[in-house]
Amino acid sequence: MSIYRSHVLVCGGTGCTSSGSEKLVEAFLEQLKLHQLDKEISVVKTGCFGLCAEGPVVIVYPEGTFYARVKQEDVTEIVREHLLKGRIVRHLVYHEHEEGAQNHLSLNDIEFYKHQTRVALRNCGVIDPENIDEYIAFDGYKALGKALGEMSPQQVIDLLKESGLRGRGGGGFPTGLKWQLCAKTVSDKKYVICNADEGDPGAFMDRSVLEGDPHAVLEAMAINGYAIGSDEGYIYVRAEYPIAVKRLQIAIGQARNYGLLGKNILGMGFNFDVHIRLGAGAFVCGEETALMTSIEGKRGEPTPKPPYPAEVGLFGKPSNINNVETLANIPQILIKGPEWFRSMGTQRSPGTKVFALGGKINNTGLVEVPMGTPLSKVIYDIGGGIPNSKRFKAVQTGGPSGGCIPESLIDVPIEYDSLVQIGSMMGSGGMIVMDEDNCMVDIARFFLDFTVDESCGKCTPCRVGTRRMLEILNRIVSGKGEEEDLEKLDILCESIKDTALCGLGQTAPNPVLSTLRYFRDEYEAHIREKRCPAHHCKDLLHLEITDKCRGCTACSRVCPVGAITGEARSQHHIDVDKCIKCDSCFNKCHFDAIIKV
Repeated sequence: MSIYRSHVLVCGGTGCTSSGSEKLVEAFLEQLKLHQLDKEISVVKTGCFGLCAEGPVVIVYPEGTFYARVKQEDVTEIVREHLLKGRIVRHLVYHEHEEGAQNHLSLNDIEFYKHQTRVALRNCGVIDPENIDEYIAFDGYKALGKALGEMSPQQVIDLLKESGLRGRGGGGFPTGLKWQLCAKTVSDKKYVICNADEGDPGAFMDRSVLEGDPHAVLEAMAINGYAIGSDEGYIYVRAEYPIAVKRLQIAIGQARNYGLLGKNILGMGFNFDVHIRLGAGAFVCGEETALMTSIEGKRGEPTPKPPYPAEVGLFGKPSNINNVETLANIPQILIKGPEWFRSMGTQRSPGTKVFALGGKINNTGLVEVPMGTPLSKVIYDIGGGIPNSKRFKAVQTGGPSGGCIPESLIDVPIEYDSLVQIGSMMGSGGMIVMDEDNCMVDIARFFLDFTVDESCGKCTPCRVGTRRMLEILNRIVSGKGEEEDLEKLDILCESIKDTALCGLGQTAPNPVLSTLRYFRDEYEAHIREKRCPAHHCKDLLHLEITDKCRGCTACSRVCPVGAITGEARSQHHIDVDKCIKCDSCFNKCHFDAIIKV
């Protein structure tokens, strides 16, 4: 084994890869060779570090120096100054968003990471996901060895039940109980399925785990197979995740070569292998029965339950389905015990939860916190608050299936039951932050538009009901809403929740219900006053130039339709009949002279 004095970790997740991190790796290798440091310093392409807003990210160990937004031309300076001369390149080091904040030399000093507890993400950004030896060095496959060598299948299930682990895919069903139900079903064949069909807008938790720590998922699937009596598993992953798919393929090949997948694993007489199936991007295929029909090569549509997958699942055989994050927790629970897992989180929701933090927030990226953490801590202490000193307005949790949580509830603890009580849900972990410029009626319309597009059309409540709701919302945001529309929305929401076939339809009304509950005044302003309080809905506003105008002509020069007139150094005017409300003038004005009315 080679020994190096320093390690350069370059983020190889999708976000940083799209920003050019692959070229950074090449540049580091080239510069290290040029300075004859290639035998002393290792360059490792890892999974996602989490702080996606600052990518591409490079971390140099053993110092833990955190370089942010690194460009290809910066590599020469980092190698020459830091790696050759031992002088940290301070102007490239990450700094907080707060005014007057100092550069942070070490990863451990950064507020974004200080408040997190990493379990599912423990290896992401730490190991080379394409090297099984690095996973094994961090206790990889130790849990599988313990299960096969020291525990009976029932003991594995009992341990999971004691841990209180609940499914991280949305519903929060107890994982140990789900395994127990499948284990009790008698059959000549059973299947283990990993649901990696992550479809929520803004969600990328599962993708990042697969890209940064694929062996954790494979190990957990093998443990699952042992516990329920299965010898075959499927990972159903979105085809839009090419890096995750590639690393899964590499990991499966390595595990087979090491005797950790396939026949007679670890010489214990246990057989288990894993296959990958690519999804075509249908949101409904995140629902377990639709996912299984898709694996079978059929149209991805849900089927009525019961029977449940534990009794009649893939190819008509008992099947156990867990999502990526749920599985990523399992090896650590077996190694460290259920008491360790229960020491984090709350009594009813133990452990941690990964969130994809996005929207109007300074620190976009992946966050893992103990269950029960106040929402305000995630938004302000970890997320760094709202950009441009704007006021926080709401946060959407649970994606299209979740609800909008208002500012008045910002201290609500993040866990399954408390979120359901206020009209939202955990979901798979999307968390989209909104500020004062967001119109909550339009937010509801946006998520419902997504749901309408993604409905498989099998049941009438979802196929027709959601479309009728969308039509009403479109009328409201265009200024054509009527008083009775609010009552119609209430009735449609409750009817669809009660009668839709699967979870997609049953939860589709949640964004509408939550915004009606907490932001009803915005709906009423749209309908009664034909006004959008957030000045967002274009059909309900027009632009005006105030006396702050200095006649610089910047606005008239960018107007694509010639709607702005006026002499140089004189106040300009906008012809509202010509204006197409593109906001070009609003964004260009240097004197805040253009307002939305």
